Amino acid sequence: MTDLHSPAALLGRDRELSQLLTLVRHAHAGRSGTLVVTGTAGIGKTALLDRLATLVAGDMRVVRMVAAESEMELTYAGLQLLCGPLMPSAEGLSAPQLEALDAAFGLRGSEAPNPLVLSLAVRNLLERAAGAGSLLCIIDDAQWLDNVSARTIASVARRLSDERIALVMASRRQAPPLDDLPHLTVTGLADHHARALLRGALAGAIDERVADQLIVESSGNPLALRELPRSLSPSDLAGGFALASSIPLESRIEQSLLAQLATIPAATHTLLLLAAADPTGDTGLLWRAGAILGLGPEHLDHAQQVDALVVSGRVSFRHPLIRSAIYRSASPAERRAVHAALADATYEERDPDRRAWHRASATVLPDEDVADGLVRSADRARTRGGMAASAAFLERAAELTPDPEVRADRVLAAAESKLDAGAATDALRLVNTIRDLSTSRQEAMVDHLRARAEYALRRDRSAPRRLLRAAQALEPYNPQLARDTYLLALTAATYAGRLGEPGAAKEIAAAVLAATDDDRLPSAGDLILRGQALLCGEGPAAARSTVRQAIDAFRTAPAGAGELQRMWVGGRAAQDVWDADGLRALAERQVEVARSTGVLTVLPMALNLLMVVRTFDGDLDEAERICDDIDAILLITGHSLPPYGRAFLAAYRGRVEEVELRAAELRADAQARGEGYGLTVANLAEALVYNGAGRYEEAVASARGELPYAHELGHAMRTLLELIEAATRTGEKALAEVAYEQLTLVTPPRGESDWSDAFMALAQAQLCDGDEAARLYQRAIELFGLIRVPMLRGRGQLLYGEMLRRQGRRIEARDQLRAAFDVLTKCGMAGFADRARRELNATGERVRPRTVTTTEELTDQELAIAQLARDGLTNREIGARLFISAHTVDWHLRKVFTKLAIKSRKELHLALRGPRA
Repeated sequence: MTDLHSPAALLGRDRELSQLLTLVRHAHAGRSGTLVVTGTAGIGKTALLDRLATLVAGDMRVVRMVAAESEMELTYAGLQLLCGPLMPSAEGLSAPQLEALDAAFGLRGSEAPNPLVLSLAVRNLLERAAGAGSLLCIIDDAQWLDNVSARTIASVARRLSDERIALVMASRRQAPPLDDLPHLTVTGLADHHARALLRGALAGAIDERVADQLIVESSGNPLALRELPRSLSPSDLAGGFALASSIPLESRIEQSLLAQLATIPAATHTLLLLAAADPTGDTGLLWRAGAILGLGPEHLDHAQQVDALVVSGRVSFRHPLIRSAIYRSASPAERRAVHAALADATYEERDPDRRAWHRASATVLPDEDVADGLVRSADRARTRGGMAASAAFLERAAELTPDPEVRADRVLAAAESKLDAGAATDALRLVNTIRDLSTSRQEAMVDHLRARAEYALRRDRSAPRRLLRAAQALEPYNPQLARDTYLLALTAATYAGRLGEPGAAKEIAAAVLAATDDDRLPSAGDLILRGQALLCGEGPAAARSTVRQAIDAFRTAPAGAGELQRMWVGGRAAQDVWDADGLRALAERQVEVARSTGVLTVLPMALNLLMVVRTFDGDLDEAERICDDIDAILLITGHSLPPYGRAFLAAYRGRVEEVELRAAELRADAQARGEGYGLTVANLAEALVYNGAGRYEEAVASARGELPYAHELGHAMRTLLELIEAATRTGEKALAEVAYEQLTLVTPPRGESDWSDAFMALAQAQLCDGDEAARLYQRAIELFGLIRVPMLRGRGQLLYGEMLRRQGRRIEARDQLRAAFDVLTKCGMAGFADRARRELNATGERVRPRTVTTTEELTDQELAIAQLARDGLTNREIGARLFISAHTVDWHLRKVFTKLAIKSRKELHLALRGPRA
């Protein structure tokens, strides 16, 4: 077999190698970076990685792994291969980080590792492995990484900064979750390089027509140019043979590689198949499994002599395509034989999940013992947060289960894991495979899973009622699951809002109230289910008592993973009944519980609620950090959540252009998914940012869209405060009065809630004049201070100061406006703070904008990104230039905008004038 990675294999690859070396030089100098090398099989990715590793071996530590297709379903298998050899460097990591690594690798029976803690643990492990020098981390065949490992590694890549680490991955395609990382695409060789490589690969003459055909058929693929001619006879090469092009190029390359191995003895071929079925490269495992199959050292020697295997501490193939060619070409019986040997040779106490998978791969007929082992692996995977792996284990377990009823239960469990992993389409596929259900209980579960999956996929108008029917069908068999499904139906109806089916919310609410009417000792979850039904069906006045009981119960009762979804609904309901203390308590508690139990499906929503709280607290920086955490978790888990928090933060910070862009995206997304809540978020964000900018007519246009929907509570009713402020400025007092009347219908009577009292006082003050207005403003300012909502206290001071200035009371106005300017500036509400500054200037008190006049506060990375953004480069172009992800560029730019007190890229030209001091 030819040397697949000889210098000839790098012919015409100077540009690609130069980019890789630039990345490494940056890392060696203290600026970490990532590059994903993409291209078809055989295009030369592995040759580039080999050459890179050889060139830098003397200057930096090199660690390398190759992912394997056969382990795509094993949770954290890829991460284990990468980090396993580095674990001696783990000493000194914090206890939570060590626990996260141990949990991911199945070394302890704990809950799923927190994804952020795990990604930080991996990053810090790589940094420690680099020691005092630098580290080149190479991952080949990254397209075969299991989903959780790929997302964790991508998260690590986005967080690299100054750790002196270069992360290089090779993948056959550009796909999530690596698609937003900097890419280097390797394409076919230029014609002259292709011809030179072809001539070097042949010992004899070749007809020009054959050469032309080979170059066309190979598309400049180096491996194809070297290997395909070897499948042709000398007469074919010299006599004008025309290549058949019906077989895909990758398959033809594999066939050529196999042809070169066709004459090896059967025992050597079995050894190669054994190595192909075990991607760990563990020599001890290979020897033990080989002994079971009657293989000895001589067969390994022969595999090395024919240039197929390399043994250097670990067993690896000369080229990844050899592994896939060997495994795919083997007969099912041959594969089962090597998997059986690997299962017998794998120590169950060390790696029970790989052993279970090998046993399953060696089994054809139903076998309950094998199936039960897979179920136990599924439980372990679920504990570690590997929902996709849990589903794969359960799906295979179902295939091997003899009993039809048990088999159906395992298919249903697999579908549920698919849903939890965010793979609703796969969940539906599994549900649709079930035939001849044995029990009505299973039929109810099918309806439940189908309704959940269809809601996740389409979120269409019919989803709430489908969930209602599923909940009703479950009641006789699983009352708690039925109640959770009722709660999901209510949530779906709430989010659908104006885009949902007419009457759906009230119908679901009535069904829930009937189902919970006989509760004698209701739990916190029971109370919030009934409270949410009362909110949807009868309004806040009827619901307040029950919701507050639920909030009190959640604050004091023990909470586990099963309570998180219910607690989240409680946090949302706290806003609807104007319970500020309850909102804070539940938001903080559910994040704590979600982190400790590792329930990743709920954690982003829990963090979203905490972001709302931190926004109320006036800590926009912390709220933005929470948004970063949410984004990181979503990237790791693959789940989706509309960026509502980002829209609000942009509005609070006064970034008009960003809000307009996000609002347009949210409206399109809301219409596509049938989620009226998205329209509310877009309207409120626009109204808020326009009021801050003093663009009141536009604020009215956005906010009045919520006037008919105040009964939907949440942000819809809070948008009416923005409408009142804008309408009183545009002379539309009648519109403002209508908005105020709508607010009185959804707020508690005076004296029940300081939050609603403050809100209504601020709203009413804008409709009054003279002493009455002053009294109401003072009352609102006092109460907002009491409940610790500084941004609304600052806005109240701004409105009061503006009224005093209009009345000619400049001295009194300055006191209010100065306080407003200080509070709003401290909160980071640039639009409203600038409005306060302009009002102060109008009173005769000169206040300059608080801007950063130099770039001293910027880090080197932030300055480099800011300068490139100023020069017109997009986030993706900046990321490619600096070997960081577009997501990381966006994160840094937000920090730059905050530090420089600017709102958009257009202002970078002024902010970055002159050299850095």
